[in-house]
Amino acid sequence: MNDFLNCQCKIEGEVSGCQISHMDNSFKNFAIDQLHHLDGITCRSMFGGWGLYCGDVFFGIVHDDRLYFKTDDVTRAAYLEHGMEPFRPNDKQTLKHYYEVPIGVLENHDELARWAQRAIEI
Repeated sequence: MNDFLNCQCKIEGEVSGCQISHMDNSFKNFAIDQLHHLDGITCRSMFGGWGLYCGDVFFGIVHDDRLYFKTDDVTRAAYLEHGMEPFRPNDKQTLKHYYEVPIGVLENHDELARWAQRAIEI
């Protein structure tokens, strides 16, 4: 089997492939598909998962079948209201600016696009 799989990412309205390492892709593919309304979204292998970019802006992480978006003091409140936790790539590290996206938001692509746009603007 090929060591790399192509994920389909929208770049300026055109679909192009980006190389990612071979891992379970089902959740990552779902998250990318839910973000299809946003142009310029790409993914890169990192942290044992994938980093999400809009152009050069790193705004999200897909890791362990969870989606995390970048937050600030203002946007973080919505995540905390839903009981979401920050990204912890391991037991010794917590990235306090990236919080898990609530499942209700993840399943609604319009709402997810709004939350993603806020993360991109930070």
